[in-house]
Amino acid sequence: MKRIIYAAIACLTLASCEDFLDKQPIEKIGTDEYFKDEASLDKYANGFLNSYTPGSGAITRGDGNCDIIEVRATSSYLYQPVWNPTLQGGWSTGTWNFVYYINTFLERMREAKGVSEETFAHYEGTARFWRAWNYFELVKTFGAVPWYDHVIRSDNQEDLYKHRDSREYVMDRVLEDLNYACEHCYSLSAWLNNQKINRYIALGIKSRICLFEGTYRKYHRVDPSTGKAWDPEYNKDNKWLREAAKACEELMEAGIYSLVSTPANVSTQYRSLFTSADVQKQEVMWAREYSAEKNVTHDVTWYFTSGSMGPGWSLDADFVYTYLNRDGSRFTDRSDYKSTTYAEQFQNRDYRLQQTVISPEYRKLVGGVSKLFAPDFSVGYTGYQVIKFNIDDDSYEASGICWNSLPILRYAEILLNYAEAKAELGEFDATVWDRTIELLRERAGVDGTRPTKIDEYLQEAYFSPDDGNNKITDCDILEIRRERAIELLLEGRRYDDLMRWHLGHLLNKTWYGIYIGEVDKAYDLNGDGINDVCCVTGEAGSEPGVKYVVLDSSHALENGTSGRLIYNLARHFSEQRYIHPIPKTALDKNPDLGQNAAWE
Repeated sequence: MKRIIYAAIACLTLASCEDFLDKQPIEKIGTDEYFKDEASLDKYANGFLNSYTPGSGAITRGDGNCDIIEVRATSSYLYQPVWNPTLQGGWSTGTWNFVYYINTFLERMREAKGVSEETFAHYEGTARFWRAWNYFELVKTFGAVPWYDHVIRSDNQEDLYKHRDSREYVMDRVLEDLNYACEHCYSLSAWLNNQKINRYIALGIKSRICLFEGTYRKYHRVDPSTGKAWDPEYNKDNKWLREAAKACEELMEAGIYSLVSTPANVSTQYRSLFTSADVQKQEVMWAREYSAEKNVTHDVTWYFTSGSMGPGWSLDADFVYTYLNRDGSRFTDRSDYKSTTYAEQFQNRDYRLQQTVISPEYRKLVGGVSKLFAPDFSVGYTGYQVIKFNIDDDSYEASGICWNSLPILRYAEILLNYAEAKAELGEFDATVWDRTIELLRERAGVDGTRPTKIDEYLQEAYFSPDDGNNKITDCDILEIRRERAIELLLEGRRYDDLMRWHLGHLLNKTWYGIYIGEVDKAYDLNGDGINDVCCVTGEAGSEPGVKYVVLDSSHALENGTSGRLIYNLARHFSEQRYIHPIPKTALDKNPDLGQNAAWE
């Protein structure tokens, strides 16, 4: 029996076109009559939006497998001590259907009549944007993959038996697609702030992708697909970092977006970007919009507050310490920073901290009445319970009826991408700092003066290579990474950042929680006169309102009877896991795909 490259492509070439993107009504796609006019092009492009725009889960849960957020359960890829191609998925029809659908559109869109070349170019740019997006996701997972820029026919043996193209070749094609989208997608007002792909979204995603690839190749000595050094022909003059900076510069100079920043709202404006019903269009470039009236809702508040629905998200104390004081000084310069009380953690700190996790001042509606609310240790084990996306009303904590809009791409990320690209190119200066990091810090109530001294805590705790050598010695890069982790927390960027910086070993760290001064003693965390938590060595007590944390093999105190809470969930990241293996099911059908070098 002849081998095929993968069953997915063969299935797609024979699939009914009436099932296009599982959306109706597109009943004639694939027939000679479908591509008739501009309206048909728009309908097809809307199918891409419906199918490929990230949903609420993808937007808010992407950081669930990272180093700085404690969860009760992690992905099987990290949890399993042994991983192999037999366990690997992600090479199915659903994974690859974009190849058929997008390339069908690109091959046939010009059958439409009465359409200007400018309009054709816009829709081609939209399709190529989505092709780049989907291919990038595959490359992040598998490295080298087969590249297709045309519809695969069921009788084309060469295509069906195709080997994988190199990562560098595929990513060059991704960059070509992104550049076309950035040049030709509309920037007219009718295409802004309505979830449609436009030139500015294309530029923003280009900056994200180019920064990833440029830094990945810098911090990974070899291509993990081949085990060999990167081909210098594909990265002349730091091409990827320069393209990232260029995309950011175009966006910044356009003047369309800026940070939401009003001094009077310094304690609330950051979180309002994630809890408002209306998209904050000044800063949010692309978002998922929801509406209670139209019954278009999500379950994010439920997910982050339920003891059973979600995996119990809370922040690691080591990360919480990285939030600066409002005068710009470092919290970790305190000799007692690890033994400060819960309340002290929030005093005169970066306002984003109290807008990301429950603070002693946090209030929400409980049965319709506004009340002080302390961290719930049945939800998050560290005491730094996440609230960034939550609606502050317990009526939303047991159902999927939330209506707040969810940002996919923010201007803040563009500033961070620009700062990092310039720093990695060795072109960072006071002007870049003032245009990027200073603005973000001042929006959070933090003095934006540029530091000149290395923060050894950051250098040791977060950005030290697993061999302890080649530590980051550039103060600006460390500060940019600090800012990126804080500003984009819970927005799905952290795992990718660890992968590109070659810091995956941080995924194996133990999580730490709030400081507990004494075992078997209950503590009132928010000063409302009601005790909230008590760590015990024996059986749980019965004081009303108190969550008893029974110390055992997975929950402990750092010094035995006092100290920071410790929560340890075994994870098994190793050098091999920077890239996933090609699934055995795919290799069984086409051994010519070849296995990634790390998994051979």
